[in-house]
Amino acid sequence: MKNVSLFIILGSFFLSSAFAQNNSNAKADLSERIITADFNKEKGDLNTMFKECIGAGRANEGLRADWQQQLAEVKKSCDFKYIRMHGLLSDDMDVYKEDQNGNPEYNYQYIDVLYDYLLSIGIKPFVELGFMPSALASGPQTIFWWRGNVTPPKDYNKWADLIKNLTAHFSERYGAEEVKTWYFEVWNEPNLSPGFWTGTQEEYFKLYRYSANAIKSVNKDFCVGGPATAGAAWVPEMIAFCNENAVPLDFISTHAYGVEQGFLDEYGNSGTVLSKNPMAVSGDVITSRKQIANSAMPNLQLHYTEWSSSYTPSDPIHDSYHEAAYILKKIKQVGNAANSMSYWVFTDIFEESGPRFTPFHGGFGLLNMQGINKPAFYSYKFMNQLGKTELQNADSCSWVCKDTKGNIQVLLWDFTNTSPKDSINNQAYYIKDLPAKSKGKIRINLSDVPKGKYQLEIYKVGYKSNDAYATYLAMGRPSQLNKQQVEQIKKQNNGSPFSVEKINVNGNKTVEKELEIRENDVYLLKLIKQ
Repeated sequence: MKNVSLFIILGSFFLSSAFAQNNSNAKADLSERIITADFNKEKGDLNTMFKECIGAGRANEGLRADWQQQLAEVKKSCDFKYIRMHGLLSDDMDVYKEDQNGNPEYNYQYIDVLYDYLLSIGIKPFVELGFMPSALASGPQTIFWWRGNVTPPKDYNKWADLIKNLTAHFSERYGAEEVKTWYFEVWNEPNLSPGFWTGTQEEYFKLYRYSANAIKSVNKDFCVGGPATAGAAWVPEMIAFCNENAVPLDFISTHAYGVEQGFLDEYGNSGTVLSKNPMAVSGDVITSRKQIANSAMPNLQLHYTEWSSSYTPSDPIHDSYHEAAYILKKIKQVGNAANSMSYWVFTDIFEESGPRFTPFHGGFGLLNMQGINKPAFYSYKFMNQLGKTELQNADSCSWVCKDTKGNIQVLLWDFTNTSPKDSINNQAYYIKDLPAKSKGKIRINLSDVPKGKYQLEIYKVGYKSNDAYATYLAMGRPSQLNKQQVEQIKKQNNGSPFSVEKINVNGNKTVEKELEIRENDVYLLKLIKQ
């Protein structure tokens, strides 16, 4: 490629002093960014919390063939360990009813089909307990096109019996040792009242207490937590309630999204604006960790069971190339503060506002409905290709890793919030063709690379590089895609290497690479020993 230069440095290179000068207050050339790493200087094991969990819309969607096919592909490429979704107990899963005398009847056939499939492809359930079966509900209020009931139970004892029976069913079907590795999360975003919960905070804590005790009555080693709130809310209150009332609590869960205002907008009518706060999302996670550390239960796990740039499935930033760099920036900023960061969600097969009419509509997914990889997908695929050992690296927007075979991986990015001003919302801005401006050059300097023959593969995501939405725009934004158009978009954005080169390293020398980088570009370099 014309913009790529490769140097095999035969002696020590004096970039280290220049890099040190860059880190001081001395003037530096801002058009050049330098990443340096030594093959023998290890930071430690790479933190892989980014692939612990992924989200999905609702349980019933998981019975669809296309949903299952997409999840299998995402598992293969990104290796998520758990999946979380709404609606496990909603009426379309047909879990609960009562006979004419008011006696409960339980049915887990749909859940069994779903969970059997998940486990068959190596993904465990992060069990969200909700919403309320209508036969057990205290009121008629629902949310979403698929009518998830959001009212407290009419009888908390019957609710507890359902949770106990369901937990015992899981233990019998899959074995206690397997279920010990799962997470049980009580409800979803109960602080958004009346949207997701018509009760009060006190009533949610009551629901949690009945649920947690029911689960622990089956097996004290099963893992339960909450409050699964929007906006990182209720964390100190949740811990205080459980501590003061001797209620089991194994983990804290909550959510964060990176826009300026609001929490719930399934139709995207309100207009969202990407936050200019450089610590949006990640700042919430770090605060939650501090709240736990300063509490009476300082060793609780912290799971962000939903996060993304925006909380509405009608936000075109989810389809944009900007999203890939945004994901990497936030994951890097979070560091060790969270045990998992569950991106919301893996697929645009997602029907909170009903079935969608266009192939790119700002959906949450890493893939669109036709299984086309969005730029966001490649962020997770690239992270999954990093070796298990992270090398020391002072650059804040990259990882340098190695694996047991002696291969080296460098994942780097630029994140630039290019939104011009707060008065222009995402729905008006990210739907346009947005060419990326140059951010100068980036130089990767890898020292003490073992002697041998290598293949250097470079992968890229950015404007018109694995940018399916740009290809779709160039087609004229058709409201429907025919089979040939789907195949064309997939082919043009299939993640093939940007460049491939053979190099020789004679002794413990330095490998240097120089790249042109633009706003929101993402590069993965893989130095593969032959």
